[in-house]
Amino acid sequence: MVRKLILAAGALGLLSACSTLPAAGPDVDDVKGKASIVANVDKGHVPYYAAIDLTADNVRYFNGSYGESLFGTFGGGRGPAPELIVGVGDVVQVTIFEASSGGLFIPSEAGIRPGNFVTMPQQIVDSAGFITVPYAGKIQAAGRTLPAIQDDIEQKLAPRAIEPQAVVNLVEQNAMQVSVVGEVNGSSKITIAVSGDRVLDMIAKAGGLRYPSYESYVTLTRRGRSSTVSFPTLIANPKENIFVSRTDTIFVYREQPFFVAVGASGLNGHFAFDQERLTLSEAIGKSGGLLDERANPAAVLLYRQEAVANLKAAGIEVSADIGPTVPVIYRLNVRNPAGFFAAQQFTMRNRDILYVSNADSVELLKFLLVVNAVSSTAAGVSDDVVTVKDNVKALKD
Repeated sequence: MVRKLILAAGALGLLSACSTLPAAGPDVDDVKGKASIVANVDKGHVPYYAAIDLTADNVRYFNGSYGESLFGTFGGGRGPAPELIVGVGDVVQVTIFEASSGGLFIPSEAGIRPGNFVTMPQQIVDSAGFITVPYAGKIQAAGRTLPAIQDDIEQKLAPRAIEPQAVVNLVEQNAMQVSVVGEVNGSSKITIAVSGDRVLDMIAKAGGLRYPSYESYVTLTRRGRSSTVSFPTLIANPKENIFVSRTDTIFVYREQPFFVAVGASGLNGHFAFDQERLTLSEAIGKSGGLLDERANPAAVLLYRQEAVANLKAAGIEVSADIGPTVPVIYRLNVRNPAGFFAAQQFTMRNRDILYVSNADSVELLKFLLVVNAVSSTAAGVSDDVVTVKDNVKALKD
């Protein structure tokens, strides 16, 4: 009896240091206790990470987009297409109209003509960006719109022609091209339509995607700046499908999205998405569900970087100088039946980490196994540990 009392006292001492017991990740109490902010609790300072309980009411705020934005980087997602800009290598044709015959271009006997105009031969915008118009000289064309070129010609001809008006037609576009490369079916340089083309138009002209849309990402590079979005974002958010500009480069690449599952789930490891939208409930099932003998259903945790805008939309105060994202740990409680509704609505993102916490009884069993290992030379202790283990399992069942 004395021996058992001594062992029990030693066991209590070890229990106070249970943080030394083996585990696959942090305890949920540590997560919430050490968070700088917890949802609905104002700590009044910038968070290092936020701990948020997922519910069917707030889950919709965390399904918003995250990451870079083509519209935010370059603009040009709404409104009409940008004006057509003439460039080096383009082919143009100039027509000059005069108010009456007998002017600079229309002879006096031109009354039999159907109109008082003359059409000049087609010409290529030279490497310096100029075209040539008789009696007007060299006209800057590259980098200008057609109306601007027409105005310039009219001003230079005004002293010599009779109320001249100029019409400049773009016969062939060679400068307004976009390079589309990467995982498309036909990489090439593609001419932008006069009416304007958007990113999706260019990808379609390049033959479309080579891989499923949810595995495809699009990088747009323009004048030394780049931004990347997922292809589903281009489809779901029309604002991101911006107009392209000359010399843009569109690079389409493949990256299979995945999440990592650890802890007391049926399977631990790296799991690829096999569909465009994967929910948290599907991710739990994909990773083998929760282990009956280990998992704490009240503490299913998901780690990710979340957009500050999404947190603010949910009514969570975040300091203005924290940056565009903040680390977040979401806690799902599936012991509560309503938790499954939240899990069905919560959308997984690429590189999410899913961690299923251990139940408290598992920590007790780990502790008892440590006691058993330390005191294995004492008769009867092993039997005591096994008995307690069976009793704990019976309580869980």
